[in-house]
Amino acid sequence: MDRFRWTGGRRTAVTAACTAALLAGLTGTARAADNLPPDQPLVKDLGSGGKPCATGDNIVYVPSSPRLSAVLYDPEEDNQPSEASLLSGEFEAWWTDSDGTAQRRSYSTITLLSGTRQYWTMPDDLPAGTPISWHVRANDGKAVSPWSDEGDGAVCSFVVDDTNPEKPTISSPEYPTPDQQFWVDGVGVYGHFTVDSPSDDVVSYVYDFLGGPAGTATARSLGAAVTLPYLPLASGPKSLTVRAIDRSGRSSATARYDFNVKSGRAPVARWKLDDPAGSRTAAAEAGTPARSGVGATFGGPAPTGTATSTTVALDGTGHGFLTPDAPATDLRRTFAVSAWARPAETDRTMTVASQDAEGRPGFSLGLRLQKSGPRWSFAIGGARVSGGAPETGEWAHLLGLYDAETGKAHLYVNGHEVGDAVAATPIEAAGAFQIGRARGTTGYRDRWHGDVGDVRVHDRVVVPGEVAEAAWRKPALLGHWSLTSATDGSSPEQSDGSPLRLHGGATIYRASYDSCIPEIDPDCAYVPPPLVGDGHLTLDGVSGYASADGPGPVVDTRDSFTLGVVVRLADSAPARPMTVLSQSGENTDVFKVRYHPPTHSWQLIMPERDEADAPEKVVSQITGADGGEGQGHRLAVVYDDATDTIKLYADGYTNADATATLPDGLHSTGALQIGRGKVGDGWGEYLHGDVDEVQAYAGAVRDSDISSLGWETNPCLC
Repeated sequence: MDRFRWTGGRRTAVTAACTAALLAGLTGTARAADNLPPDQPLVKDLGSGGKPCATGDNIVYVPSSPRLSAVLYDPEEDNQPSEASLLSGEFEAWWTDSDGTAQRRSYSTITLLSGTRQYWTMPDDLPAGTPISWHVRANDGKAVSPWSDEGDGAVCSFVVDDTNPEKPTISSPEYPTPDQQFWVDGVGVYGHFTVDSPSDDVVSYVYDFLGGPAGTATARSLGAAVTLPYLPLASGPKSLTVRAIDRSGRSSATARYDFNVKSGRAPVARWKLDDPAGSRTAAAEAGTPARSGVGATFGGPAPTGTATSTTVALDGTGHGFLTPDAPATDLRRTFAVSAWARPAETDRTMTVASQDAEGRPGFSLGLRLQKSGPRWSFAIGGARVSGGAPETGEWAHLLGLYDAETGKAHLYVNGHEVGDAVAATPIEAAGAFQIGRARGTTGYRDRWHGDVGDVRVHDRVVVPGEVAEAAWRKPALLGHWSLTSATDGSSPEQSDGSPLRLHGGATIYRASYDSCIPEIDPDCAYVPPPLVGDGHLTLDGVSGYASADGPGPVVDTRDSFTLGVVVRLADSAPARPMTVLSQSGENTDVFKVRYHPPTHSWQLIMPERDEADAPEKVVSQITGADGGEGQGHRLAVVYDDATDTIKLYADGYTNADATATLPDGLHSTGALQIGRGKVGDGWGEYLHGDVDEVQAYAGAVRDSDISSLGWETNPCLC
């Protein structure tokens, strides 16, 4: 037979053997008189081109001549202490050519330690499409092991496949190509894309939808087509690219499929519940009008910052309900139900919306009292998902979703998914849709006490972006002070609101348009521009500060709020903390934004109680001190009461260290302070530096809008 050996391997084997003998002589030990042969290689330790050893129906297919591998072992009892167990591997491979000629190749590896994986990279002239078998044995220089296929072992086999699979075809009944139908409905409606290659050895398909998702789909059987489910999350032109992968790992050319997705279709039922006071029927923008019980009162307050104008109040009695006396949708298919809800109490289970089944609701959306306290809840077919903490008198946007494609129920509160999605099996529920109550075995129960607005029912998935948009409450501008001028010690608010009054060592720095250019006139001194616009506030760090000159606090810290400011420190190495924004309660600052020199960071501090030594939530953003140079930093503070979170942004960005949970904002009674904060029983932490563009909003500004704060013009929070 032909034998291919690496001469370098021989030299290594001799060197290793000599080294082992020398070590044995130095330590006074001697090799055992009776040498044991190496262990038979195990099938589980063998590989063909990175694939496990296999034969017969499980034969391995490889895209080119493979590298064979085996882990070889010498018996532990064959060595004395300090001896090295050295082995080489002897590989043999054989096959029959198409003309019937038997072929055989062999290879011996270099000598390596016992337990090491040894390799043979096979020659490039192996025939394609021909089963090639191989085995291996170990050699310790004195004895050889049995071949790996002897006894309980097995032959390893592979086939070299040198042909790429054919490009797949793609089709979809829901989303045809633009030449068949240009725009197709739509966001939140699943499509199914069948992918099939003419090649009969394809095992998987690598796919990528424009904008995601992407992945690999495995065929159920060799050469079978696969179907890819796809949920459009946004409208517009879309595409799908796919490559077929055969059993050897070879890839086809890329197939592309284009399609256009329309916006998500409107609700199948919607009651805005903004009917005039005294109405006994709720008009339906879609679906059937709903009659109301006498315990339903129209014309109630609406959540601020939304398109909802008025709502309906339900008194929690048997008369406080609305119903169209008809089902709103088929619960066995995908559906979503949403509403604005404000509970008047949270110490009992109450229903915002449901649909009747036999003696029970087919689904229910509302508030459920649990041992851990009240939680928002969505239940369908015996499955329930809960999350979010309802608060008496506080608005929340709720959306329950059953996704028939995945078989799971989801709950969203204030635009964010809460709890874990649960598997659900809907029941027949062809009864009437209900607002404010749920069906029981002897009548209706769990009646809602509180306000409800804008109830919608969709027959599709309402995707996360749509949920967030429906739950968004547009912030309202409370004040914007550009600090470009001061009259009688006050700097005006842009819309003629309450000005900021300057105190102590606080002055307005104005731009000088008559300054000379040092490059032209060497005798003139450079005059730096203001931070933003034509001027900024300069504070001396001793007594200078500004405060809102109004009857009370600028922002209601019990509700969501946002503050933005541009600030530049005058010192490059501040020796003490300095506060840029604060607003106090009875005993301490309800919030404070300050620079903390030991950590080189801006901090947002909000106490959990209005007490001098109360525990505090502290979030931070690391920034270097300015030293009076540069454009400073654009800081923003956001408290989102709906999600119970506080965030500190620096130059448009936040992170995990700048975010924390705060269940309840505290009541603030003091004026907004610029440049100082509460210290003990008095004031301190006076800022030494410059401040500009102070902006205050009622409501939580979205992440995408934060970077637009800190300029002379107010952002469009559309």
